[in-house]
Amino acid sequence: MKTLWKLKPSSSLVPELAQATGLSCVEALLMMNRGLTDAEAVSSFLSPRLTQLDDPLGMKDMDQAVALIVETLRNREAVTVYGDFDADGFTATALLYNFFSSLGIPVSYYIPDRLTEGYGLHGEALKKIARKGRGVLITVDCGTTNPDEIDLARSLGLKVVVTDHHQVPPDFMAPCPVVNPHRPDCAFPFKHLAGVGVAFFLAVALRAALRAEGWFNQRLEPDLRDYLDLVALGTVADMVPLIGQNRILVRGGLDRIRRSQWPGIQAIAEFADLQGPVVSASDLAYRMAPRLNASGRMGGAEIGVMALTTRRPDFARELAGKLETMNAERQAVERNIMEEIEGRLSAENLENRRTLVVAGRGWHRGVLGIVASRLTDRFHRPVLVLSIENGTASGSGRSIPGFNLYQALTSVGYLLERYGGHAHAAGLALKASAVEALAVKFEDLAQEGIREEDLVHSLNVDAQVKLDHMNLESIRRFDSLSPFGPGNPEPVFYAGPCEVVEWKVVGDRHLKMKVRQGGTVIETIGFGLAENGFALQGPINLVFTPEIDRWQGREKPQLRIIDLEPAGRPSKLVRS
Repeated sequence: MKTLWKLKPSSSLVPELAQATGLSCVEALLMMNRGLTDAEAVSSFLSPRLTQLDDPLGMKDMDQAVALIVETLRNREAVTVYGDFDADGFTATALLYNFFSSLGIPVSYYIPDRLTEGYGLHGEALKKIARKGRGVLITVDCGTTNPDEIDLARSLGLKVVVTDHHQVPPDFMAPCPVVNPHRPDCAFPFKHLAGVGVAFFLAVALRAALRAEGWFNQRLEPDLRDYLDLVALGTVADMVPLIGQNRILVRGGLDRIRRSQWPGIQAIAEFADLQGPVVSASDLAYRMAPRLNASGRMGGAEIGVMALTTRRPDFARELAGKLETMNAERQAVERNIMEEIEGRLSAENLENRRTLVVAGRGWHRGVLGIVASRLTDRFHRPVLVLSIENGTASGSGRSIPGFNLYQALTSVGYLLERYGGHAHAAGLALKASAVEALAVKFEDLAQEGIREEDLVHSLNVDAQVKLDHMNLESIRRFDSLSPFGPGNPEPVFYAGPCEVVEWKVVGDRHLKMKVRQGGTVIETIGFGLAENGFALQGPINLVFTPEIDRWQGREKPQLRIIDLEPAGRPSKLVRS
């Protein structure tokens, strides 16, 4: 797949911002590339504080939700948290379960089974909950698209509060308090919270209301900072933008992972081999979240929530071990499906297609979202991956910038039995007989909405630099931009030409080199780039992210190579 390196333009205002903030010109450019153009915005970004969190009551229906829940607590009625089967849903469920438990309130939770029930509220589940007694049902990470089920719950005597962050249907009408920043009538300024973020704001508002009532005069008031590690894990796992309120929450949560109050967090981190003193958003995204998500994907969703709610370290470690086993099973299943799809696609001409719609009989539905993501990354096209069972095709979709997947599915909604999600990720189900028609309509929408240049994979490059700037002090200062993730990517730099001093393959697929530019020699690692080593002849150009290699208490600069090319040829580098 062709890749371009898009060098972002510099600005004549960079020196002025550098002088006003005390940053280097490279650091000031990084700020401007992230839309931060004045000293106050830069200061707020570099030093996020919990005091900068917005007022939860700014969310539509938050006051009604709090009033209804407080009334339930006064009456000592039960609370049921109804979650979702992914890391965002698990952490949101655990947050509210742990919060109500700390208040001495009878609380339980329900997580639907991904394979037998699917996403959202389900009538039979609501009947089971209602049979246990009346009280309040609080949804987390779901509920916005379930008006009929909410009506059923209320007819069964349950009070209902919805907290969610998914897109709101065009015909939305709130059947109960619905706390969702995406509501068109919600004035809350930040729209990108994960489900666990919305749940955290509910807990903040509830604690304030209970404090005003004197609830904590004779009870210990919960410290909600202890819940930030749950918020950070769910937020990072859900791939929402790590900007604004999310940046504040995740920065606060990362600081607490190492001293977590929750034995399950500690146990999962141990199995993920997080040994260093610093835990990054990348550690959460690629090492902890997959283990937690495995329970929902492989059909044992409650294990994930149990791990985050138990207060027994021994039981937490046992559950973390089960998550480890499930994650290994998930990897094997995913690998088999990918091999089958790649075998099919190798015989097809994809040049004139702007989408991929693939379906297979009996594919494990728990891994289809990951498979869709991998295909989107590889082919840089919107992808739908569907499993066909008993006449129904259900699965997941992923998209690329410039093509809103949720809007596309809305346009073909007449072919679907259900769907939901975001601009870049969604779930759907339809009759198996309609898959071919869906593929045709989906391709038509992409032909209309995706430009040729949108199909070219590109790397956004912040600046062209010399390698002598990549020292420990500079890299530490670059790290002040973390946590990195969607909306706030790691700094990416271009350097060239560089001389390859030595190279070798480590592991099966990784390229390790020493490169020289002028008088500077620095080590690099390129994950999955081993095949490039055998073509290294002469100087090269690099696109990389600088990082600190820590080993046995020692630190040294290292470049994590994203892409490389021979110098002196027509370059991949273009100015955007």
